[in-house]
This record gives sequence, structure tokens and C-alpha cells, in this order.
Amino acid sequence: MEDEAPNRNRAILAAVHLQDADESAFQDALTELGRLAKTLGLTVLDTVIQKRPSIHAASYLGTGKVEELKAIVAEHDAGLVLVNDEISPSQARNLEKETGARVMDRTAVILEIFHRHARSKIARAQVEIVRLKYMAPRLREQGDGGERQQGGIGGKGAGESKMELDHRKIRDRIAELTEEIEHLEKDAQTQRARRQQLNRVAFVGYTNAGKSTLMRALTGSDVLVADKLFATLDTTVRALVPETFPRILISDTVGFIDNLPHGLVASFKSTLDEAHEASLLLHVVDCSDRSWRRQYGVTRDVLADIGADKVPRIMVFNKLDAVGELELQAKTALALLSEWPDAIVMSATEPADVKQLYNAIQAFFKRDLVEGEILVPYSRQNLRANIFSECEVIEEKYNDAGVVFRVRAHPATLERLQTGAEDAG
Repeated sequence: MEDEAPNRNRAILAAVHLQDADESAFQDALTELGRLAKTLGLTVLDTVIQKRPSIHAASYLGTGKVEELKAIVAEHDAGLVLVNDEISPSQARNLEKETGARVMDRTAVILEIFHRHARSKIARAQVEIVRLKYMAPRLREQGDGGERQQGGIGGKGAGESKMELDHRKIRDRIAELTEEIEHLEKDAQTQRARRQQLNRVAFVGYTNAGKSTLMRALTGSDVLVADKLFATLDTTVRALVPETFPRILISDTVGFIDNLPHGLVASFKSTLDEAHEASLLLHVVDCSDRSWRRQYGVTRDVLADIGADKVPRIMVFNKLDAVGELELQAKTALALLSEWPDAIVMSATEPADVKQLYNAIQAFFKRDLVEGEILVPYSRQNLRANIFSECEVIEEKYNDAGVVFRVRAHPATLERLQTGAEDAG
């Protein structure tokens, strides 16, 4: 509405600091909420914090703090209150009635970001399903007018039937989207199956750790790079550049965040499958963020949840340039390498650092290579493409039977290509 325009981008943060909660973790979560707000293009003008033994059952904050929040909203002409936790529909409704501002809890903020950033059909469908499931129990709380109120005892008023209609529409839409996702996932599985024999690397890490910047540096691709949370929601797959033989494919995945709504983790199974099915994970950590250890733990736990914790990985501590002066950068790198001797400590903006990561990826895939020969009959030279894409070709020799390729490849790849060439003969 027009009268909302002046204040729709002004927000006040509201948070309950539970008395037995860790102070550092609480501050990190609150800072992260501010960054989420920034990602939505909102201006955070103030913060209201209340320390309590538990969250107020009716209004999240206690009565006195609600009054304080109301006054601050009015003072700043703010149109939004962003709550640091997930709250119930009734808690949100009560806060809205008291403050006159729209209330979004942490889950709603994340869902809105995902909704805005999703680009592919499958990502948009997955996000919409989670948003609809989030909205369904909140329908009863949204209306102020009579048409959303229940009818009399034992009867069905217009409001109740309207709400039932809304719920039915949501159920139907979820069913429609679920069917669409099933078809899209079949296509995605087919594409992954085609890449099954190739060397595959997946970036994983907390949101805004710099995965997309590294992806662009290693592949020369035009993936979106932005200083925003959840800038990447769709899986992007590109070949490592300069190209290697055999080729190495790099995939970027959705970033993780603490207290990510469970439905979103489940719904983004397709992008997380890239991590699960990869030969190597690059676990990217923003070492300039003071809460990087917590972020590292969140990513590690999610990887365990999806069964990807057994996949080999290289720790990549990124954004070293953002730590501070050169002396502090050197101390930080030394401390990290003393704890993770095999890690890469780097800045994605430094070509020498990117080259170091490139070499580490190459070295990982070369460690188990063996040399061997593949005899390809002259009648089946169409097999050359597979050999060059999956092997490092050292030499080609010609004899009466065909072309002999001396190659370096993984044992299983070599055996499969040798068998295929023999069958072709």
C-alpha cells in the first residue's frame, strides 16, 4: 500500500537472550540477522534485546519490552520488526497488534531471501513449497476483517470457509510443485549420471564464505558473485580452467547457515547431492569472520546429516586479505596451518593463491593414476573422445589393428575403457 512506502525498508531487530545461552553465540546470531536484513535491502535502525529465562509465550518479549519496542518503532517510523528466533503465528500476531509493524521471524527472513534469489525452475519450486508450508498455519492469524473470523458455535461462517479454501489451494499447489520437482530431479539425476565417471569437486561452506568467487577464479565462469547471504541457490557446474586431462568438474552449492529451516535443507537435496556424490569437497571458511569456527561446525554437521562427511575434503581458509595488515595475515595463516597442515590459506583475489588451490585439486586426482594402453580399432575411432576426456593421453601409436593410446588414468577408468575398446573390436 502507498502509506507503507516510506517505512517498508526500515527495520528494528528484536531478540531474547536466554539467561543460560552463550553470549558469543547470541551476538553472532544477532549480527547474522542484521546481515540477512541487509541482503533484503533493509535498513536496521535499532535493536531491542531482553534477557529472560525463557521466551514469553504470548508475545516473545515481555510486556515492558513490547512497550519499549512499540515506542522505538514509532520513533523511527519503522515498518518491520525482525525477530531473532522462529516464533509462533500467535506471537507474531500479538507483536504486530502492539507495534503496528509487520513482524518477520528469522525463518521468514531466510525464506524471503531464498525466494528472491532462486533462479532455476527446481530451486524456485523447492523454495515455494517451503514458503507455503510455513504460511499454512499462519493463515488464521493474518486477517483483521470479519471475512477471516470463524462463524458461530457449531456453524461455518464465511471466514472459516475462506480459510479452508486457502488451505486447500496450498495443498493443491504443494502437490503440483512436488510433481514438477520429481520430473526436474529425474533430469538432474540423468545429468549427474553422465558426469559419474568424471572427476568431480564440490564447494561447500557457510553462506558468503567466498565459494562463488573461488568458482569464478578456478573456472572462468560468470557465476554470480555478491557480498550477500545466499547469493547462490542453484547448482552451477563448470570445468576447471586451464582444462585438465582428464577433465575436472567444479560445482558450487548453496551455502549453509545456523538454524537454517529444516525444510530448506531437505528441499535443497538436489544441490546437496553434488556434495554427496563428489570425489572431493572444498570446504571453504571465511577466516576473517570472528565466528568462523561456529560456521565451520555448522557446515560439518550438515555434511554429516546428508552422508557426505566421508567424502575426502580440502580445507580452504579464504578471505585472508580481509583479516588485517600483512603481519596479522601471516600470523593467522601460521596458526591455521599449525592446526590444519594440509589446508589452503588464501585470498580468492590473489592469482598465486588461486594457482595453489588449482594445483592441490590436480594433485588430488593424480595421486591414484596409473599408466596403461588402450587399443582402439580403426572402425571405432569415435571412442577417442571418451579417452581424451577421461584420461591424460601420453602417446598415440598406430599398428595394423588400430590406434594404441598410452594413457594415465584411474585404474577403474582404464579398465572400463580397455574393456569397451575390446568389445568394439
